[in-house]
Amino acid sequence: MTIERFEVPGLAQFSYMVEDSGEAIVIDPMRDITRYLDAAAAKDWKITRVVETHIHADYASGAKALAERTGAELAVSAHDDGERFQYSMPHRCLRDSDVIQVGKVQLKALHTPGHTPEHLSFVLYEQGTSEPVAIFTGDFLFVGSLGRPDLLGEAETARLATELYRSVSQRIAALPDALNVYPGHGAGSLCGAGMSDRPESTLGEERATNPYFNYGEQEFVRKILDASPEMPTYYPRMKELNSVGAAAFESLQELKALSVEEVADSSAVVIDLRKPEAFGEAHIPGALNIGLGGNIAMWAGWLLLPQADVIFAGETEDDYREARTALARVGLDRVAGYLRGGMAAWIASGRSTAQTKQATASDVEQASGAVILDVRNAAERAHGGIAGAHGIALGDLPTALRGLNREQEIVAVCGSGYRSSAAASLLQRAGFAHVSHLAGGIAAWESRSS
Repeated sequence: MTIERFEVPGLAQFSYMVEDSGEAIVIDPMRDITRYLDAAAAKDWKITRVVETHIHADYASGAKALAERTGAELAVSAHDDGERFQYSMPHRCLRDSDVIQVGKVQLKALHTPGHTPEHLSFVLYEQGTSEPVAIFTGDFLFVGSLGRPDLLGEAETARLATELYRSVSQRIAALPDALNVYPGHGAGSLCGAGMSDRPESTLGEERATNPYFNYGEQEFVRKILDASPEMPTYYPRMKELNSVGAAAFESLQELKALSVEEVADSSAVVIDLRKPEAFGEAHIPGALNIGLGGNIAMWAGWLLLPQADVIFAGETEDDYREARTALARVGLDRVAGYLRGGMAAWIASGRSTAQTKQATASDVEQASGAVILDVRNAAERAHGGIAGAHGIALGDLPTALRGLNREQEIVAVCGSGYRSSAAASLLQRAGFAHVSHLAGGIAAWESRSS
């Protein structure tokens, strides 16, 4: 038996392939399914089953496309009956205790609701053993944390938080401490708070160190709700998409190289993929700086409307392919193409460019009367920042623009400069006249006197 993990940095998403006797099952595949096909082909494995732990909110699933491409059986939760989001693509319905056979091993479905109503975990048994060897917990149990229970809105949150408590305290209570735990996410995902950067654990370790295993019900509910991080606005859209199944990544149109004239005449949103320093020196007026160096999938999903056409400006064709894949992972498929020759071609054409000032810590100290706009999240701001700063998390900025003075000087600030450059570009695109961002972020601010 072999267990292989696949990771997507940024989204901090884990999917798995379990193989035995040449047969393989894929658990929670991403939309870009080539990785699973290539891995199986390289080892002469046949993918015969595809399963999901739940209807995902943070990324577009590749389960439907992978099953169609390989002829594998698609098996998903039947506990979505009567719920807001329900699977509608052809599939095998799995209920609690149902078993999936792969080679000589078995995966037993275990209903573990709380993150979502239909959530399943999969308990792995090897042939001839009564004790399980592993559990694939999806977004129910993470290393050091649990999945957030507030994805369906305020009306459902209390119910799901209680279900989550029961999943922890009752539904997995009989499983052994030695059980290996393979979660659906690691540190950096917003599907829960306080996750460890370790990719796996054991159930015994979680019982000993994960704080949510040691609370009574009332304290558990309060703690899990207080800990839930901000929720990206695109999450409900992803759940709708994954309920019906995203179109295969390979079905999307090929990236097209566009001339300077075509880009200039287009109404598409230009996404500049370069680092903040390069973007600040010169960029296409109105472009948004969502760089490849950070979590482009999450921020594009959060900041862009799904009906908007997108054009990339960057440096290499590899950049454009990577960005295209990242956007597809959050269901943003309307990519019109990329600027042939990048910014060098735009500048050589003589067309106008825009700049974003890269402010230093000294500039910020001397910016009397300026609004210091801290676009980190509330938890980050609680650990310190610039005195008097106005806090609006980057994801909330598009809906908060009307509350800001378009003529006032604004200096955007974040942890490193990535989010603040994105925020500054968003403000400039919206017509704000005097915008800069703190190069190096809070780290630069805190080291200003050292």
